Amino acid sequence: MPPRYEDQWIGGRWTPSDADSRLVVTDPSSETPLATVPAGTARDADLAVRAAAAAFPGWAATPVRERAGLLRRVVEGLERNAERFAGIITAEVGAPARMSLQTHVGLSVGMAAHCVETAASYGFEERVGHSLVVREAAGVAACITPWNTPLLLTVQKLLPALAAGCTVVHKPSEITPLHARLLAEVFAEADLPPGVVNMAVGTGDVLGTALVTHPLTDVVSLTGSTRAGRQVSALGADGIKRIHLELGGKNAALVLDDADLAAAVGATVDQVLFNTGQTCLQWSRLLVPRDRQDEAVELAGQAMDGYVTGEPRDPATDLGPLVSAAAHARVNDYIRRGVSEGGARLVRGGTGRPDGLSTGYYVRPTIFADVDPLSTLGQEEIFGPVLCVIPYDDEEQAVRIVNGTRYGLHGAVWSGDDARAERVARRFRTGLVDVNGGAFNPAAPFGGFKQSGIGRECGTAGLEAFLETKSMQLPQGPEGRLVGPRLRATAPPATAPHPERNDG
Repeated sequence: MPPRYEDQWIGGRWTPSDADSRLVVTDPSSETPLATVPAGTARDADLAVRAAAAAFPGWAATPVRERAGLLRRVVEGLERNAERFAGIITAEVGAPARMSLQTHVGLSVGMAAHCVETAASYGFEERVGHSLVVREAAGVAACITPWNTPLLLTVQKLLPALAAGCTVVHKPSEITPLHARLLAEVFAEADLPPGVVNMAVGTGDVLGTALVTHPLTDVVSLTGSTRAGRQVSALGADGIKRIHLELGGKNAALVLDDADLAAAVGATVDQVLFNTGQTCLQWSRLLVPRDRQDEAVELAGQAMDGYVTGEPRDPATDLGPLVSAAAHARVNDYIRRGVSEGGARLVRGGTGRPDGLSTGYYVRPTIFADVDPLSTLGQEEIFGPVLCVIPYDDEEQAVRIVNGTRYGLHGAVWSGDDARAERVARRFRTGLVDVNGGAFNPAAPFGGFKQSGIGRECGTAGLEAFLETKSMQLPQGPEGRLVGPRLRATAPPATAPHPERNDG
C-alpha cells in the first residue's frame, strides 16, 4: 500500500488536516499510486496563515545576519538530502534520475545559496536627503508553486521571502507534493522558529483560494499557468493583495541569417526537450530564414535522434514521461490540432507513445515545419516536447513574429555578430533573452512581459519582491544637518505641509 499522509506542516509540527477527501500522487512512468495526501481545506489554510502571522513579528525583527545564518543551514540541509530529493522528484515528476540530481536539485542548492548571500549583502536602509529609507518585510507570503520543476521554483520563492523577513505558507502542486514534505523537514532541522514556514497540500480551487483571500495574507507569489494567474489576480483584488505572477510563455529562438545554424538548432532542441518540454522557458518556436528551413528541420531531427525516451530511473534515459494523464492528453491534443488545422507539416513524432513504451505518460518528441505564426501551434503554450519551426523572410518580419503572441517570458537570438544579436535582442518584448547561448544568471531578474507575469524573481529583484519601503523624514538642524538619535537640534526645524494634505 502506498503511504497515506494525513497532515500538514503548520506552526512547526505535523498538524492533522480535517480534509474528508484524498489526493492521489501518481508515478507518471508506471501510472501507479505513490502516496495519498489530504485535499487541504479552508481550515488548513486558516491555521497555516494564522501560524505565519503569529511568527511574523519575531522573524521580521530577527537581524538579517541571524536570518541568513539559519537559512545557510537550510542550504546545507538541501545538500545533505540531495539524493532523497532527487529520488522523490524522479518518482513524482518523472524526471530522469541524472537530471533530477544534477539539475532539479543541483540548481536548487545553488539558487538557495545565492538567495541567502544576496540578502546578507543587501542594503536594507539608506539615507536620501533628510529621510531614512527602510526596506522591511512585507508580511505573510502565500507561495504557490507548480509541478514541473517543483523544488527549484519553491526555493526561488521561499528563500528570498524568508531572507526578507517574511513568514511563509507554501502550497505545492497537488500533483507533486512529496518533495515539499521533505523540504518542511529540512526547514525544521535548520531550527527556524515555529510558524515561520508552513506547508499545506490541496487544490487551487479550495486551498489556494483560501490562502489568497485570507485577510492575514499580505503577499501572494504564484508560478503557474496564465489561467491560474488571472484567477489569483481576481481573488486578491478585493483585499488589495500584493501579487507576483510568473506565468506561461511561447518563447522563440530566432536564428539570424549569419548564425551558425547547427549550433543554434542543437541548442534549441536541447532546450525544448529539457524536462520533456515541461518548462515555461522552453524555446518552442524556432525561427529560421525561409531558405534554410529544410536544413534546420534536418538538423533538429538529427539532434532529437540522440535523445533516449524511457524509464526515468534508467541511467541511459534522457526524456521521461509527462507528469500526468491530463498533461499527456493535452500535448497529444495539440499535436492532433496541428495536423488537423492544416498548413504545418508534421516531420517527426506525432501522437501516441514512443515504440516499446506501453505504460506511462510518455510522448514522442515532435517537430512541425512551415508553422503559421498565428496558428494554434504558433500561439499556444503546448508544454511538451514539440518544436514548431517557423520560416521568415527578413529580420523585421522575424521580430514581429517573436513579439506576436500574448506572452513575453523568454527568447534567444543567434547571430555570427554579437553586436547584431544584442541589437535584435533589445527589440524582443520579453523578460529574458539569451544572446548567442548566454548562460542563465541567478543574479539577474527573472520574469515576463505581457501575460507572462507581473514582477520579478531572482537576485536583488527577487528579494525586493517581498519587501515594503518606508520613508522616515528625520528632523534637521538649523543648518540643514540631520538630527538623529545621536545628534541634538539647537533649534526646531521648519516644516512644510505635504502637497496632498490640507493642514489649514
